[in-house]
Amino acid sequence: MDCYALLPLLIVSSVMGCYATEDAQTKRPCLEMRSPNATQHVAHRRFRRGWIWKQFFVPEEDPAPQIIGELKSDFDKGDLSIMYLLSGEGAGDVFEIDEYTGKIRTLRKLDREEKAFYTLRAQAINRKNNQPIEPESEFIVKVQDINDNMPQFQNEPYMSIIPEMSPTGTTVMQVTATDADDPQYGNNAKLIYSILQGEPYFSVEPKTGIIVTSLPDMDREAREKYFVIVQVKDMMGLSGGYSATTTVTVSLSDVNDNGPIFQHNLYSFGVAESAPVGTTVGRIKADDSDVGVNARMNYSLEEKEGSDTFHIRTDPVTQEGIILLAKTLDYEAKRQFFLAAEAWNDHVDTRFLSYDEFRDRTNLKIVVEDVDEPPVFLLEVYDWKIHENAALGTSVGTVSARDSDTANNPVRYSIEKDTDVKKMWKIDPNNGTIIVAKPLDRESRAWHNLTVTATETRQNGLSSFVLVFIKVLDVNDNAPQFSREHHPYICEGVQSGELVDLISAVDEDEEEEGHQFYFTLVPEKRINPNFTLRDNQDNTASILTRRSSFTRQDRHQYLLPIVIADSGVPPLSSTTTLTIIVCSCHPTGHCPAGGVEAFALTMGLSIQTLIGVLVCLLMATVLSILMLAVRRRKKKQQGESKEDESKPDPWEASEKVLRYMEPGAEVDSGASPPVPLRPHPRRKGRQQWRAEVAASIRMSLRQSYNVGPEDEVFRQFIQDRLYEADHDPYAPPFDCLRTYAFEGMGSSAGSLSSLESSTSEQSPERPRDQGMPFMRLTLWHGGKEEETHF
Repeated sequence: MDCYALLPLLIVSSVMGCYATEDAQTKRPCLEMRSPNATQHVAHRRFRRGWIWKQFFVPEEDPAPQIIGELKSDFDKGDLSIMYLLSGEGAGDVFEIDEYTGKIRTLRKLDREEKAFYTLRAQAINRKNNQPIEPESEFIVKVQDINDNMPQFQNEPYMSIIPEMSPTGTTVMQVTATDADDPQYGNNAKLIYSILQGEPYFSVEPKTGIIVTSLPDMDREAREKYFVIVQVKDMMGLSGGYSATTTVTVSLSDVNDNGPIFQHNLYSFGVAESAPVGTTVGRIKADDSDVGVNARMNYSLEEKEGSDTFHIRTDPVTQEGIILLAKTLDYEAKRQFFLAAEAWNDHVDTRFLSYDEFRDRTNLKIVVEDVDEPPVFLLEVYDWKIHENAALGTSVGTVSARDSDTANNPVRYSIEKDTDVKKMWKIDPNNGTIIVAKPLDRESRAWHNLTVTATETRQNGLSSFVLVFIKVLDVNDNAPQFSREHHPYICEGVQSGELVDLISAVDEDEEEEGHQFYFTLVPEKRINPNFTLRDNQDNTASILTRRSSFTRQDRHQYLLPIVIADSGVPPLSSTTTLTIIVCSCHPTGHCPAGGVEAFALTMGLSIQTLIGVLVCLLMATVLSILMLAVRRRKKKQQGESKEDESKPDPWEASEKVLRYMEPGAEVDSGASPPVPLRPHPRRKGRQQWRAEVAASIRMSLRQSYNVGPEDEVFRQFIQDRLYEADHDPYAPPFDCLRTYAFEGMGSSAGSLSSLESSTSEQSPERPRDQGMPFMRLTLWHGGKEEETHF
């Protein structure tokens, strides 16, 4: 018996089992009845009662309405006193119950795939007292499946790729179909697969849907794609069932099972003899049925003459062999070439072919085509040398060109105008000899670059050109000169043997091993009483003093002619006269004008300079006269106010002694004694001390004019001057009266004199400002400037 037939009995027994048992002590049924109007529970003893079931299965897709079963209580006597009620899933919508008879019927068609079963509840109620006769009971209505759904393939479309030449039984892919019918009921959802199209190349497993190959050696080059139609049927493939189909596209991937093959045994090409290197001569290609990496080609050339005039490379896109020109061609020398070309695959698969089967050979014939060519020079570049003193008409060299064609036309030569500067060169148009047309000067131009053209003499003849480089060689034709302009000077009182100036020379000529210069005085003045010249043997010379006691009163300048000779062949020399100025140098040893006095003496002063000097002198004279007049006026006023002309003048400074006192004060025995000023050193003693200063210090001063403040020579010069000032006993500061001036009558600032305190004690009632002149005195004392008002 089918298990579905027992299901109603199981449901009925589970629902009605409650009435088959009673409490052993109280003998009450397991269901208690309660009236809605009762105030307490009333237990009723009764015998076993139960529902009467008829049918609870509904086939899907059955027409409605249709009675599917009946619910009836065993209390029902047929007097219509019991009312049956139905609730739960689908009650009133899918199912309804006859409240008098308990019969259940459907209201519409049922679909198992939409809902496989419904859970309902039934209840029997006494119409008279509206009390339940039977307890509410739950039951299930199951929808029976029928084969009303056809199978459907999943994950379409199906595509697969397998290598060509795959062995039999190679898995292609698996197709899968599903059926919405109940797989647990009958054979409605049991599927079987089969192939409608694709045999004998492919087959399918009936139950799994796995597609495999049925034939070996499927060749991609013969057929690249296969379309396999697979059918699926339910009901185990029996008649009356549903079926569906799908298409599987099977593509064969390529393997290297074919070698390259040339379609011709001989390929012919032509190339002009004037073609430049790298010109494409032609293309060849070996056919290969494979694709992708399996069809990649390599080519090689083998020239029977072994000249390597051509080479071949592979075009990565078309896999063609491109034949290129590797050397220049000459129709007159060789008119055709015979070569052998070979092609082979990059990727070799020995499962299908041997190594020899992956190669193929063919022959090439390349014909050289004649072209009218321009003349050809024997050399690519001409490089010549000639001395700058070469005479006009001297031959520099000869260029030569010939017509390489079989006609061998004569050629004529010419020099391009833009390269023949000032027509310094000429060329013989017939033989190509270049000669000197104008004098040469290496110092003006050391290299001459010419472009020589050779042209065929026939009508519309072709031309070619060549570069000619001419280097002009140096000869010793320039005398040496001073490397810079010199303005030497010496200080008055300079010592013998001191360095006046350091001279050097330059030469425009070119020496391979460098120049060597020689410095001397002119022969008639080799023995100079004032100066001597010392050649330092390093292309420099030193001018030294031979005596001392140079003074401007005796002579303000000296002329010193110097001869400079070079080491050329033949040697050349030049004479230059230096003007040495005698200068009144500063105590530090340098000339105030820095050598400018030399220009003033030799070149003279300009009118503007003379006017400026005269104006300055005139202004200074006027100021001096005014100051003298003011001082005389003050003295006159002071003389009239004196009571006793015999008293010493308080402003008198005699014999470098300053008497410092307030006007009107008397000089008595208690006054301070006069303070003598520190005597100014005499020039003779100062010159004697200066003689002890090293000559190199004074020379460093001269060199410092040509350097900046950051230069080492400049810093050393400053340090030497500081040391000289600190240790010079004759240098300032020494006490001296510097300046004084009349500033008017009286001052609101009061007296600043250091003598005011003592004077005030002697004359406490003396007024400060009653017509007394107010003076300012500036002194140098102990190296410091002091200003005193009184």
